[in-house]
Amino acid sequence: MNTANGYNVVFDLGGVLLRWNPAEIVNNFFPDEATRSVVRREIFQHPDWLDMDRGILLEDDAIHRFQQRTGCSRSDMSKLLQAVKDSLQPIEETHQILQELSQHQVALYCLSNMPATTADYLRARYAFFRLFHGIVISGEINLMKPDKAIFEHLIARFAIDPAKSIFIDDSCANVESAASLGFKTHHFKNPRGCREALRSQFGLGAVLMP
Repeated sequence: MNTANGYNVVFDLGGVLLRWNPAEIVNNFFPDEATRSVVRREIFQHPDWLDMDRGILLEDDAIHRFQQRTGCSRSDMSKLLQAVKDSLQPIEETHQILQELSQHQVALYCLSNMPATTADYLRARYAFFRLFHGIVISGEINLMKPDKAIFEHLIARFAIDPAKSIFIDDSCANVESAASLGFKTHHFKNPRGCREALRSQFGLGAVLMP
């Protein structure tokens, strides 16, 4: 699907539409630095975290592994993962961009790395998911960015033309992968920069407010 202005817009979630700050989550959850260090290393920086995103490690199994590696209680590990989900709150300025694009019938898509359980929680919590014409979540299809296969899945599933699609992500690796397949891209750093790029680089000035 392509819109009247010629572009589809594909958004990442964490770091673009939703706040993502694992260091803040850990600091708020654990009072002592020794535990924080272990949790960062054995959970957020461990390959298991990516396996959760890829959908090959289920949440219950991950909680068990986290408990074993950190020495924390199962209850704390469960609460930590819930705190992660709760922390994914809208970045209001980017959501304004999303709303403006939607109001002008721009075709919107979502392509995000996250566990299926997290995506389910967010869909139930936030109405903005209804604005997307299509959603691809890594944990639901066992593919993840920056692998080209997940972009190819998006293209095939929703019949979109990469040359007429803008991909927005805060990861350089993800942006580079999309660009290699012909997507127009914007490396997201902040909402203002994103708005300016969409207006000036991609000719959406008539759609987006200054």
